[in-house]
Amino acid sequence: MRTRLRRLVVTAAALLTATTALPAATAQSGPSQASQAPQQHPSHGGLSAVIRYTEYGIPHIVAKDYANLGFGSGWAQAADQVCVLADGFVTLRGDRSRWFGPEAASDFSLSDASDNLSSDLYFRGVRDNGTVERLIAQPAPLGPSKAVKDLMNGWAAGYNAWLKQNRFKDPACAGAAWVRPVTGLDVATRAYALAVLGGQGGLVDAITAAQPPAASTTGTTTATESALPGASAAAKGARELFDLSDMGSNAVAFNGSTTADGRGLLLGNPHYPWQGGRRFWQSQQTIPGELNVAGGSLLGSPTISIGYNANVAWSHTVSTGVPLSLHQLKLDPADPTTYLVDGRPERMTRRSVTVPVKDGSPVTRTQWWTRYGPVVLSPAGNLPLPWTTTTAYALNDPNAANLRFYDTSLGFSKARGTADVLNSLDQHQGIPWVNTVAADSSGHSLFAQSQVLPRITDELAAACSTPLGKVLYPAAGVAVLDGSRADCAIGDDPDAVAPGIFGPARMPTLKDTPYVENSNDSAWLTNLDKPITGYERIFGPVRTAASPRTRGAVADVAALAAKGGLTVADLQRQQFANRSTSGALAAADAARACAALPGGTATSSSGTAVDVSQACGVLASWDRTMNSDSRGALLFDRFWRKLLGAVPSAQRWKVPFSAADPVGTPNTLNTDAPGFTRALADAVTELRAAGIPLDARLGDHQYVVRNGRRLPVGGGTESLGVWNKIEPVWDTANGGYRDNAFGSSHIQAVGWDGSRCPVARTLLTYSQSSNPNSPHFADQTRLFSAEKWVKARFCEKDILSSPALRVIRVHG
Repeated sequence: MRTRLRRLVVTAAALLTATTALPAATAQSGPSQASQAPQQHPSHGGLSAVIRYTEYGIPHIVAKDYANLGFGSGWAQAADQVCVLADGFVTLRGDRSRWFGPEAASDFSLSDASDNLSSDLYFRGVRDNGTVERLIAQPAPLGPSKAVKDLMNGWAAGYNAWLKQNRFKDPACAGAAWVRPVTGLDVATRAYALAVLGGQGGLVDAITAAQPPAASTTGTTTATESALPGASAAAKGARELFDLSDMGSNAVAFNGSTTADGRGLLLGNPHYPWQGGRRFWQSQQTIPGELNVAGGSLLGSPTISIGYNANVAWSHTVSTGVPLSLHQLKLDPADPTTYLVDGRPERMTRRSVTVPVKDGSPVTRTQWWTRYGPVVLSPAGNLPLPWTTTTAYALNDPNAANLRFYDTSLGFSKARGTADVLNSLDQHQGIPWVNTVAADSSGHSLFAQSQVLPRITDELAAACSTPLGKVLYPAAGVAVLDGSRADCAIGDDPDAVAPGIFGPARMPTLKDTPYVENSNDSAWLTNLDKPITGYERIFGPVRTAASPRTRGAVADVAALAAKGGLTVADLQRQQFANRSTSGALAAADAARACAALPGGTATSSSGTAVDVSQACGVLASWDRTMNSDSRGALLFDRFWRKLLGAVPSAQRWKVPFSAADPVGTPNTLNTDAPGFTRALADAVTELRAAGIPLDARLGDHQYVVRNGRRLPVGGGTESLGVWNKIEPVWDTANGGYRDNAFGSSHIQAVGWDGSRCPVARTLLTYSQSSNPNSPHFADQTRLFSAEKWVKARFCEKDILSSPALRVIRVHG
């Protein structure tokens, strides 16, 4: 090992002094500040890195320390994604209204703000309040470590160097004045925005719209004073209000008892947006003797978010944990901006925020903050949270004090096994809204729902929930606590990194079982033979019906573990099996009921009699997969979407859910439900109107267009229960699904063979670059269409033997 390490150091040192294919850059003045707190002015300094590009534009970045590694990462990300990154930095500065107008919609990458003005009011409020600076100033582990500060400052310097040295031609931002240098503080603010996506970032409109009631609203009732929503309505309202539905994931880790060589295996399949600022980007990061890791980084991140090294691999899945709580305030009758705690008045903190606006006068609005967090206003929908003269609601988001994700990820990157992954989770507690699944070369497996959640126990919820909370907490895990009582304050755990959150001992965790699997349901079904129970409701439910995707995934994974002798090839086959759990459960029932319809006709929503007789045979012969060449898959997809809207869940199945058989139930489609025949008739009518044969191949009508070329795409929507999830965009005029909004993104199948080189196959479904002029705009998308993989190059011998090898030295 020492010989191999010395060879790596020598090779890297030679590369760092190699000549470069780039033109010499103009030196920038000023000393490097990389080891200090992230800067508030554009970064300068003599930083450099060597980047070795291999197939599909994947960079392997070598640097002597963290500041220089960050520099190389920022430079390489800018080369591929400058327009997307620059747009995100406009968001983080609160300048969208200035450049794009206040009423235009953002892309929802960094918050759920419905328009630019709302986004700017929130992010300018964060900036004006010095929120991120205060987090940076805290000593580690509360604040970022020196290594992470170096990475963030270095990343900003690398991004700025690329802007200075290159004339970019991406049509999305070529010549745009809003593409500007950034600071280390901007990079840190991006981390902050990602951390609060499940809390403040998901309620930006509710924060920026919250204003005290006018005098005329005296006597207005609240949700707790009028009719309360039922459990299902409350859960639906919570999903609408606290929505992360454009993200999900599958991940499975197998331990050595199931594999061919006794080593671990990991398959990671995150489901993230295909456009915008929450895309992944691939790289390998190397500091000789210190760090060597490969994988995907969320754009703007200086660390690997999901990846692998010589010893361990990890992935994340969006969890069921609720990373926020609500506090119902009792207001002073004489002043709706004063609330009472144990009868004593406390004035809300007033924050005025001014936003510059394109072609208009600046807009100034006020935000209202309390000891719990910002006041939120959501007057409509299934979960109204009004601000009246007697009541208001405040949001507690513990991730608003969390700038620890990069340190957690850096700990994973340096880990020698799953025990180190768990240690990083425990030490930093920086994961905001995802689970962690990991495997290692020694044959260990790990699942941990270690995330930052408000420390709300079931006991506290029982004692302090308001009437609304008593409905909402059991149904959705969202606590609504009585903010007028000091004894209802959120408690602390002695082993927690920060106050007000759960400590590591309370996290749902499962180690060294034959498999651990998660597909965005709760920790309960991580392993069918060892279900996890005993955690607080805020982490997620137990003994409740799972999604079709979880049911299919756990069944597949359990069968693979029972078979044993597994290799990376088995992971690759699982990724593209494209089996539809819903199809397996319902297609045969639907086909039989269809064949029994008198005259082969069904009545559509418009009241028209539709001949559906051909559909019966198509559904019966469909192979129950969402492969590109599958015939009948598109018909079932369109029928199933319509059926879910026409038939309530309680009426959908004849055999109800049983916790004793969570994979097998519910089952047997209730074809007697009135909406069944209507959904069938509507699906047939829709396809015929679009000129699509009922038995068309899926790939002929489910595709993405890249540079004018159609690329068929397999996989299916969430409700179909397909591992390889995609959420395609229906376009009748263009004959089907013409693009994909989100789904399978940075996929990795990783194992080990006893050497120092992991056996890894990866795929970045939407490719490295958003620039349509880049050779890496669609190259991996073509691979995804063909269900092919990239053979990862991790070790030096593999990188240097790449036929596509291109070596450059970048510097400021």
